[in-house]
Amino acid sequence: MNTEALLGEMRRQLRDGGLHGCLLVRDLHTGEELGIDPDTRLPAASLVKVPLALATAERIRRGELDGATTLDVEPGRITTPGPTGLSRFRHPARIAIDDLLYLSTCVSDGTAADALFALTPPARVAGILHELGVRGLTVRHGMLELSDTPVERFDAAEAHLAHSLAIDAGTSGRGHRVPQLDTTRANTGSARAYVELLQALWTPSAIHPEVAGRVRGLMSHNVLRHRLTPDFSSDATTWSSKTGTLLNLRHEIGVVEHSDGQAFAIAVLTESLVPAGTQPGADALMAQVARSLRDHLRQL
Repeated sequence: MNTEALLGEMRRQLRDGGLHGCLLVRDLHTGEELGIDPDTRLPAASLVKVPLALATAERIRRGELDGATTLDVEPGRITTPGPTGLSRFRHPARIAIDDLLYLSTCVSDGTAADALFALTPPARVAGILHELGVRGLTVRHGMLELSDTPVERFDAAEAHLAHSLAIDAGTSGRGHRVPQLDTTRANTGSARAYVELLQALWTPSAIHPEVAGRVRGLMSHNVLRHRLTPDFSSDATTWSSKTGTLLNLRHEIGVVEHSDGQAFAIAVLTESLVPAGTQPGADALMAQVARSLRDHLRQL
């Protein structure tokens, strides 16, 4: 199948599966890439924890923070489905900055991320990204805002109403009645911007090798592996990734490194058009489309 036919078929599969998908797959050695709407900006959800990890690790390298410093962290006490780690704790905990980095990045713990944002506020994270030549990502707020969406205000049996609002209340300019989905107010990025970030972490760039290696290590230990991992993880590959989920948004970015030396950066950002919270078929479809693009590039 030629490239144009493949992209057309992948668009059809996404549409038939109820997804608006924005994808980019890039060969990190040759620069060749394939994408579907890769420049569309979407709210980042938990993908913002990768720029946060980068900024925190860079400040530790500079000596501005000490990873061994312990912080008293208030419990999140969140009881709705989804949040992890300290976000579900019921009592205060004392945790080192290094361990908050692990919880934020590998377990996608929003409370741990907010403890790091308290040390390096969103504007400072954005400034460090700029200093390191990382463009196209906006960092405007921490994670607490993401735990106060319509889905938390409905009973579990009415969660579909929150998803219907997420699907239907947007504007053509990507504004939204739900603030967390409004690209003028939310943390945002495009598939291309996230692939550029991955390339900067995996290949020589303005990011210090020690910092890049640390963020790569965190992403390799990501424990949320239900989305793209089944199609990219094997004995002959290393898959390092980060997911992002919010209302009807399902994202994942990552790098697959093959034992033969090939490496591909992958960013899949999606909006579901189906008003349901649990959609394993959407996760599987994201992985299938991303793998089809990767396979095509690999054959080239």
